[in-house]
Amino acid sequence: MSAATTRSRTPDRLCAEAVDLARAAAEEAAAPGVVGEHAGLVSEGDRVVTHFFECKELGYRGWRWAVTVARASRAKIVTLDEVVLLPGPDALLAPEWVPWSERLRPGDLGPGDLLPTDQDDLRLEPGYTGEEEPPPNSVVSEEMRELAEAEDADVAPGAPAVQPTLPLRGSVASVAEELGMRRARVLSRYGLHTAADRWEEAFGPKTAMAQAAPASCVSCGFLVPIGGSLGQAFGVCANEFSPADGRVVSLAYGCGGHSEAAVMPKPPQPAAPVIDETRVDPFPLRPARDSGSVPETGDDETAELGHS
Repeated sequence: MSAATTRSRTPDRLCAEAVDLARAAAEEAAAPGVVGEHAGLVSEGDRVVTHFFECKELGYRGWRWAVTVARASRAKIVTLDEVVLLPGPDALLAPEWVPWSERLRPGDLGPGDLLPTDQDDLRLEPGYTGEEEPPPNSVVSEEMRELAEAEDADVAPGAPAVQPTLPLRGSVASVAEELGMRRARVLSRYGLHTAADRWEEAFGPKTAMAQAAPASCVSCGFLVPIGGSLGQAFGVCANEFSPADGRVVSLAYGCGGHSEAAVMPKPPQPAAPVIDETRVDPFPLRPARDSGSVPETGDDETAELGHS
């Protein structure tokens, strides 16, 4: 071990004795009455020492006031370096920060909230391309504009009255309007699959309600079809007494509110058993005289043979 390392680990005597100077600096930086007892010191280098004091501030359990003092070479006056509040080994710390995009969960969006989507969102893909600028996604008011500025979101410029409503005839936007594609971005294949997985898990054939249903939604009169590729596997329930009313349900889902539940055909009855175990066949204790294969003879015929 070098001499420099030995000197850096040995606290300077004058700096170590400057406890009152360090306490006064901590009390000046902190609120009154929150600086506790002296909790030790550590050498930071040659003639540099950090004093620790307990923190009695509510909500800062295990934290310590750290006051660093130092002195110049061959000087006898100790000076103040810095004062800071640091967590101790058993300090109560806040959880690791997580970005809002990772903390957001379904149902967190409330009235007035804005949720801007990333330009490279995997759930979306370009709807159509052309020379014209795509129409705005939504019309915003002045209050929504202020909220968008606070949320750092992009909105369409101008008042709602000046927003374009109909594309010019013959333009790419007008053709897209006729084809139902007048959107800057549409769901990608990844977005379709993730949405289908969520709906299938909530109202799909594997749920307990569907397992006990008399029939599936594909034959229910309360099912409202939806367009697009998702319409091949999903629809919207319009039965107010169903637990899935107003929800997107799988065509294989079902519940007790099926429209044909009262007139569903009865299940086929099983065939009659080959052996009827409910019928009793009488069996006499003695067989009948004419039940054998040999015809019965009279006494005269047997007398000639000497039988009694």
